[in-house]
Formats: sequence, structure tokens, C-alpha cells
Amino acid sequence: MIADTTTTTRSNSSSLPRMKLSNLLSSSTNRSSNVDDHDHPSRISNASDINHSSAASTPYMMSPYNANSPFARSPWFHSSMVIPYSTTTDENFHSNGLIGSLVREEGHIYSLAASENLLYTGSDSKNIRVWKNQKEFAAFKSASGLVKAIVISGQRIYTGHQDGKIRIWKVSSSNPTVHKRVGTLPRLKDYIKSSINRNNYVEVRRNRSSVWIKHFDAVSCLSLDEDQGLLYSGSWDKTLKVWRISDSKCLESIAAHDDAINSVVNGFDGLIFTGSADGTVKMWRRELQGKRARHVHLQTLLKQESAVTALAVNQTASVIYSGSSDGLINFWEKGKHLSHGGVLRGHKLAVLCLAAAGSLVLSGSADKSICVWKREGGTHKCLSQLNGHMGPVKCLAMEADQEHQEDGCDRRWIVYSGSLDKSVKMWMVSEERN
Repeated sequence: MIADTTTTTRSNSSSLPRMKLSNLLSSSTNRSSNVDDHDHPSRISNASDINHSSAASTPYMMSPYNANSPFARSPWFHSSMVIPYSTTTDENFHSNGLIGSLVREEGHIYSLAASENLLYTGSDSKNIRVWKNQKEFAAFKSASGLVKAIVISGQRIYTGHQDGKIRIWKVSSSNPTVHKRVGTLPRLKDYIKSSINRNNYVEVRRNRSSVWIKHFDAVSCLSLDEDQGLLYSGSWDKTLKVWRISDSKCLESIAAHDDAINSVVNGFDGLIFTGSADGTVKMWRRELQGKRARHVHLQTLLKQESAVTALAVNQTASVIYSGSSDGLINFWEKGKHLSHGGVLRGHKLAVLCLAAAGSLVLSGSADKSICVWKREGGTHKCLSQLNGHMGPVKCLAMEADQEHQEDGCDRRWIVYSGSLDKSVKMWMVSEERN
């Protein structure tokens, strides 16, 4: 039985097996989708005329990693490759290009987060490194668990791990280079208290049960709703959990999907969106039921064969984007209701990550490329394709280029991309076409 603090929602779709990452990396856009292109002829953007990087072998064909202390001298170095971007010449004012490249033999990059000129990177080495002005600023290491997700709230950093735990770190007030672990979700005392009561156990696999407040599989994604003081965590265990930031208490555990949850994002108008390997995108809202607030499933936006691998939200324009293993990006726009707006085609292989800011949405793919899309009204145009990674692009982060945010000037963004080629790259991206 699930405790009374748990909300269970079942999908109408049939249960599909979780797609392995190696399958996602070899997916083709020829795979079927339930979206009919002819329904939205004026809203479908096609970037098939741009050059795509060819697919390579699986990223797991790599040499083993020998663990080192994160406080040892960093083996990151600045790439010596030519940087095709200029900040001084007017003719390059609208250009999108590489600023710098960081390469490391430590591990594949699975997560990124940017905040106040700081970049946090997580990898399968269990290390979290902090970068400032393209130089290592700080480093801290978890006891176990590949770092699959990072979100930042003020002086606190939340990291989601392969071992099913969420770790909380705090920046020292006296020394900003020092990060101390101040907690783990769930808290040990809450876990022990829950484990005493049999009613707090749920069946997670055949002949196996677990306390409902704890993820029993990898934490694949995190999202913050700072206005409500909530943290959302999605997991390969198919559940969405809701945590109260103030006291680290797990408020809900929702059986949200029929397969692994790959993405969760805090949306607009109090909405939460989840995407799963079961091929669905679901919309949720927190509503008061009696004396308790619970998350209610409002709508399934997408139901398809291909796994949903990434989500992103444009808060200002009220648009939700969904990337999937077939290389397509679906999007929905808010009118009187949230309605399907169309499909973006720009990748040959699976879309692994998305990021949205301003009028732009960026997509990273297993084909090693990043597509830069601009939203104009209800249509999207592919402004450029960023090439440079030697492996699948696994994560993206964006922040405004404050140096060039002048009135009347072109808006530009600094984009960070992490790859399974063990590198992080920095790009300058403009909202104007090259």
C-alpha cells in the first residue's frame, strides 16, 4: 500500500521497455511519430539542408577512469583550436561560434548548471567542478553516484545521482571556493522513521519493496520551483517526487509514468511537465485536495513510440519543447489551451538535451551537433548549427551575455555544452541570423 502522502497516476499507454542509451544514440529520424506533419504545414521548420555531423560508435567505447581527488591539480586545459568567434569586429556581431573548449580525461559530462558567472559540471567520475572565467574555481566530490543532474538555488546546490540519492551542498560564507555537503534526500532520520511502518513500503519490482520517500533507481532529473519552495526529482524508477526545500521533507511520490522519467521541468501557470522513456509528455498541477496540496495529472500532451529524452520551457512565451529519440522536437504553445504547435527537424539521431532562453531554443543530439532555433511568432527558424564535439551532446546550459546586453542591440547568450567526449564547450549565440 502507498502511504496517504503518495499520489499514484497510471498512464493510458502500454508499458514499453526502457531504451538503453546505446539505442538512443543509434536512433534514426525515420522512426515513426504520431505527429502528422500536414496538420501544421506553416509551423514545421526543416533544417535538413544544413550539414550534419555523422554518427559514430557508442560513447561507452572508452578507456577506464582512474579516480583522482577533485582537489588535485586539474587536468582540464583550454583547447588550442582556432576560435571562429570575434567580439571586436562588427562583421561578426551576429555570428554564432565557439569561445573556448575544456577537455578532460576524467569522465563523460552528464550535467551542467550555470549561475552568476559560475559553471557547475557533473560527470561519471562523481566529481562536481566549479568554473569561473574558464578556469577551475572549486571542486567537491560525492561519496558515490554518477552526477546526472544539477540545479542551483542561491547558495545551495542540489545534485541527482546514479545511486538514487539527492545530495545538498552549501557554499561557505567565508570562502566561496569551499562547498560542504549539508544533507541528503531523503534525510536519514526520515528514512528510518518511514521504514518502521510497513504501510510506507511500495512494491518497486517483483519480490522487492522500498520505502516510498526514496528513489530506488537513478535520479535522472531535477527542477526547482523557488516560488513555491519545492524541488522535483524524476527517476528511472518511474516516479516523480516532490520535496519541500525548507525542511527537506518528501511531500509526494507520484507513479507518473510506465517507464523511466528522463526529464522534469517547472513550467508556467503553476504547471509541471514530465517526459519519459514510455514516449509520453505529461502535464501536472499542484491543487488543494482537502487539507493537503497534491499534484494532479491534467493532460498527456504526447504519446508516441519513441522515448522522450528532454524537455525545456520558455517561461516568457509559455512554450514547452520536447526532444525524443527519433531526433524530433515537438512543441506546444499556450493560447486559450495548451495546443501542439509543430515539429522541428534538425537532427539525424536522438535529441539528448534542450535549453530555452529569450527567443531561442537549443537542441543537443547524439549526432554530436547543437541546433540553434529562433522562435518568431508561431514558427521556428534554424539560425545555425554548432559543431565541434567529438561525441554526443548530453547537456546544455545558457546564460545572458551581460557584456553585450545593451538597449537596442542584438541579444546574445553564452551557451555551455557537455558531451560524452569528456569535454565542455562554450559558445556565443546571437538571436539574429548570421
